[in-house]
Amino acid sequence: MTVDRRIGLFILMRESLLTLAFLGAWDVFVVVMFQVFHQDWMEQPTLPVSLLGSAVVLFLGVRNNAAYGRWWEARTLWGAITNNCRSFGRQAGSLLGGRPDLASAMAAYPYALRSALGRLDDSADIARLLPPEMRKAIVGRNNQPNAILYEIGLAVNEEVARQKIDGAVHGQIDRILSDLANAQGGLERIRNTPLAIQFSLIPRLVANMFCIILPLSMVQTLGWITPLGSSLVGLLFVALDKIGSDLQDPFDNSPHAMPMRTMARTIEIDLLQPVNIPVEGPILPVRGVLS
Repeated sequence: MTVDRRIGLFILMRESLLTLAFLGAWDVFVVVMFQVFHQDWMEQPTLPVSLLGSAVVLFLGVRNNAAYGRWWEARTLWGAITNNCRSFGRQAGSLLGGRPDLASAMAAYPYALRSALGRLDDSADIARLLPPEMRKAIVGRNNQPNAILYEIGLAVNEEVARQKIDGAVHGQIDRILSDLANAQGGLERIRNTPLAIQFSLIPRLVANMFCIILPLSMVQTLGWITPLGSSLVGLLFVALDKIGSDLQDPFDNSPHAMPMRTMARTIEIDLLQPVNIPVEGPILPVRGVLS
C-alpha cells in the first residue's frame, strides 16, 4: 500500500505513461492532418463528444466506487482479524494460564491467511511460528489458515479439559475463533468473486475510445495546442480508470494492494511480546510503499 503521496503520484504517472504517450502521438497526428493536409473530415462537433465524456465520467465513478468498496471491506475485515488475534492472545494468557505455543500459533495465522489470499509464499514465517505438531497436522490441507484455527481450537479444548476450566470461559475463546473464521470467509469471498467484467473491462475501453475521439472535437478551436489540451483531459480519464483497476483487487502483489505482510507482523509483535518471545521490529515503508 502506498503511504507517501509523492510516491503514489509518481507510480500513477509511471503506470499511465504508455497510454498517455500513445494518446499524445495520436493528438499530434490529428493536428498535422488537419492543419497541414486540411483533412476537414477530422473536425467533429463538440456536443456529442461532451455528452460522451459526461457518460464516461459517470461510468468510471460507479466502477471506482465499487472497487473502493471492495478494498475498504477487505481492510475492515483485516481489522477484525487483528483485533480478534489480540483478544485471543489476551485470553490465552489470562484465562488459560499462559500457553506461549498458542500465541505463537495464532501469530502464524495471519501469514497463512496472507499466503492464501494473495497466492504468496509465506511458508518460512509459518514454519518459524507454528509449533512442530501443528505444522505436521496442517500438511496437505487445502485451506491452511482454517486448518491452523482448527488445530488451535483442539489445543484449547485439551487445555480446558486438563485445567477443568469453566465452560463459559471456553465459550469466550471459541467465540473469538469463530469471529476469525467469519472474517476469513469474508476475505475469501472478495478474493473468489472478482469485479464483474462489465466494471473491470468496459470502462477502460470506453475511456480510451473517448480519448481517441477527443482531439477531433478540439482541433479546430485549439489548433496546434490541441495535444496539450487533449492530453490534460485524457490524463484525467486515464487516471480515473487506473485508480479503479488498482483498487479492484485488494490482495494483488502491487503497491496498491492491502499491506497484509505489515499487518501480519503487527499481529505477531502484539501476540509474542507479552509472552516474552523475541520478535523482529515492525515493517517500515520502502520507498513510500508498505508490503
